[in-house]
Parts: sequence; C-alpha cells; structure tokens
Amino acid sequence: MEDIKNKALDSVDLQILDILQREVQISNAELARRVNLSPPATHTRVKRLENEGYIDQQVAILNQEKLGFDLLCYVFMSTDIHQAKELEELETSLKTMTEILECHCLTGAYDYLLKIVVRDRQELNQFIRKLNKLGISRIQTNLSLREIKYSTVLPL
Repeated sequence: MEDIKNKALDSVDLQILDILQREVQISNAELARRVNLSPPATHTRVKRLENEGYIDQQVAILNQEKLGFDLLCYVFMSTDIHQAKELEELETSLKTMTEILECHCLTGAYDYLLKIVVRDRQELNQFIRKLNKLGISRIQTNLSLREIKYSTVLPL
C-alpha cells in the first residue's frame, strides 16, 4: 500500500532520495546529471524534500570497531511504570544515554528494545546499572556476535 505522503513525490523525487541515502556526499551537479535535471532544479527539489521532512538529516556513519566499540548489544527491558509522567521521564532519561543507538517501545513481553554500543563488558555492566536506577523491572541483554547485514537504505 502506498503511503499518503508519497503521493506528493514523483519519480524524480524518489530517485533523488534513493541516490542521497546511498551517497550523501554526491555533488549537486552529479545528482542533477543522474536524474536528468538542471543543477538549480535539483537543488530546489532537495531543499523542498528537506523542508517537507523527507530528509531528516545527513550524517557520516562511523566504523564502531575501529573506534573501539567492541560490543553491540540488544537490551530488552520492562518496567512497572504506567503513569504518563513517569514514562515520559524514563524515556527522556533513555534519550540522554549516549550508549543507546536506538530505542523502541514494543508490544509483547517487553516494553522497550535498546540497541546499544559499548567498548567492553565493564562498560556494559555500568550501563545496566544505570538502567536499574530508572525503575526497570526486567532486563535481558543479548550480545551481537557478528553482523550479517547492516543498512540505512530504505527500499524506495
């Protein structure tokens, strides 16, 4: 089913988004050449896509292992907190923790799934202790042994 937001996007917009998500450092001139538009028209489209929220941000993806982050972990956690204000405080605390790469609110047996990166077991232990201080009732930590696939590319 096509997303309603995509109705405002034409095939050139989708081409631009697909190229940018794969090659963020591409020059405007090269992007224009690939989508068969003039550079000013391409620039205008990119700015519109940014302004309309189709492009959240442009970043460099760093190599975590080269930077010494040896453990990638998935932390499932549950809480007994049910009041909106306390849940908001918990989620605000989670947002500030630099070890957390992603945090998802879940359905099912656990309330949250965290994707975290730490340098070693000692940092993992310290991180879990920080979580325990937030009123977490249950934590299950799984270590990633190896990465089979990693992508930030959406299937446009």
